[in-house]
Amino acid sequence: MDAAFLSGQLFNGFSVASLYILAALGLALSFGLMRVINMAHGEILMMGSYLAWLTMRFVPGPLGLVAAMAVAFVGAGLFGALLETTLISRLTARPLDTLLATWGVSLIMQQAARDLFGATGVSVTAPAWLDGGLTLGGLQLPTTRLFILLVTGLVLAGMAALLQFTRIGLLVRAVNQDRPTAAAMGVNIRLIDAVVFSLGAAVAGLGGVVLSLLGPVTPNVGQSYIVTAFLVVILGGLGSIRGTAVAALMIGLFIALSQIFVDVSFAQVLSLVFVIVFLQFRPQGVIAVRSRALDAE
Repeated sequence: MDAAFLSGQLFNGFSVASLYILAALGLALSFGLMRVINMAHGEILMMGSYLAWLTMRFVPGPLGLVAAMAVAFVGAGLFGALLETTLISRLTARPLDTLLATWGVSLIMQQAARDLFGATGVSVTAPAWLDGGLTLGGLQLPTTRLFILLVTGLVLAGMAALLQFTRIGLLVRAVNQDRPTAAAMGVNIRLIDAVVFSLGAAVAGLGGVVLSLLGPVTPNVGQSYIVTAFLVVILGGLGSIRGTAVAALMIGLFIALSQIFVDVSFAQVLSLVFVIVFLQFRPQGVIAVRSRALDAE
C-alpha cells in the first residue's frame, strides 16, 4: 500500500473526526447533565450553516468567515436557550416526551428552511485565505481542512478550560455529580441547565459554519451527521467531553481506513458494527463518567 495514500486517509480520518467532535459536543453536554436526547441537534447545525451563508453575504472579504462564526455561535446559542426554557425544561422528567418534542422541532426547522431558502441548498464561498493547501512530504493538505482541525482544537481547549477553571464549570460539575445535593446547597439548577444546553447549541452552530465550507447547505444537511454524532456520544461515555473527542477520533479513523477496502456506504455500516462490538466489551464507553444520577439509574 502506498505510504502517501495511507497518510492521506489518516489525515481524512482526523478531518472527519473534527466534524464529529463539533457535532457531538453539544449532545454530550446536554445528555450528560440533563439526560435529554435532543433530536433537533442536527437542525441547529443546519441553522449555523445558514447563518454563516447570510452573514458572509453582508460581510464580504477576509473577515466574513470570522464574523459568520461569531454570528452562528451567538445565534445558535440564543436559539438553544429559547428551546430549553420554553420546551426542554417542561419535559425534563419525561425523556420520551422530550425526544418526540425535539423531533417535532427538527421537522419544523427543516420545513422552515425549505420555505425560506429553497430545497436545493445554497453555497458558502470560502474566503481566499483558505484556498490552496500545505504540501507535506508529498501529501497535499487542504487549508480548509487544516482550519477545521484548528477550530476543533480551540473549541475543545476552550470547553475544557471553561469546565475546569471557571465558577460556571465548577457548578456544572457539581450538578452533574449530584443534582439534589447541588440544589440543596443553593445552586440554581435551572440556570445551569439552560447555560449548558445553550452552550451545546452554540458549539453546534459553530460546527455548522465549518460544515458549510465543505459543501452546499441544504435543509437536511444536519441529518448527515446527527446519527454518527449520537454514536460518538454513546461510544465516548455519556457526558464525557474527553470520551467524546476520543470516540470521534476512533470512528473517524475507522471510517477513513475502511474506505481503503470498501466504499463509503459500507464503511458507515462497518462503523456501526464496530461501535456495537466495542460496547459489548465495554458498555460504559471509552471513558466512564461516575455520578449519583447514573448510579441511581
